[in-house]
Amino acid sequence: MNIIVRNEEPKDHRRTEEVAREAFWNLYFPGAAEHYVVHKMRSHPDFIKELAFVIEVDGTVEGAIFYTHSKVVTPEGEFPTISFGPVFISPKYPRQGLGRKLITHSIEKAKEMGYSAILTLGYPYHYAPYGFCGGKKCGISMPDGKFYTGLLVLPLQENALDGIHGYAEFSEALEAEEAEVLAFDASFPEKEKKVLPCQQEYEIACAQLDE
Repeated sequence: MNIIVRNEEPKDHRRTEEVAREAFWNLYFPGAAEHYVVHKMRSHPDFIKELAFVIEVDGTVEGAIFYTHSKVVTPEGEFPTISFGPVFISPKYPRQGLGRKLITHSIEKAKEMGYSAILTLGYPYHYAPYGFCGGKKCGISMPDGKFYTGLLVLPLQENALDGIHGYAEFSEALEAEEAEVLAFDASFPEKEKKVLPCQQEYEIACAQLDE
């Protein structure tokens, strides 16, 4: 396979959205919203265009990663961070290292650009290999003040988060209204929405506290 990681270009937009839809369909809930999130975040002020990357396999886009501005709200004020997501690979290429290439490349670029830290939400075992740790270790909670296992933090510079304690606030660019998702999804081929066990597993994981 000839694999290339590069910045997303306008010509990639629809293909990237198609892959996102395939990757997330029925994963977290019946259907998916990530393809719409990708579509609308590109025009949001929090979108970081320089950190939007696609991965090509033999000349075809088969995955992507996107970053937005986020922050840690502390008693003293706001500390700027960045966050990635959605990140995805086509279901045609499971466990072939494509996601690792994409994430590693983007983290290195974020470091080069001088960003201080990355916040993300996900399964800890997915992101521990990149150096992410639970928010609790850094004194960073969710807005409700609780520490969840799914809030993950990666300092990009030495001592970047020393003395920073507060709660994570992600960009509203990641939010999607159901009506908007349905309207956007209507422009794609119809797919069956299913209730699957992985959806309940995700709900349980989202509520798991770091104790």
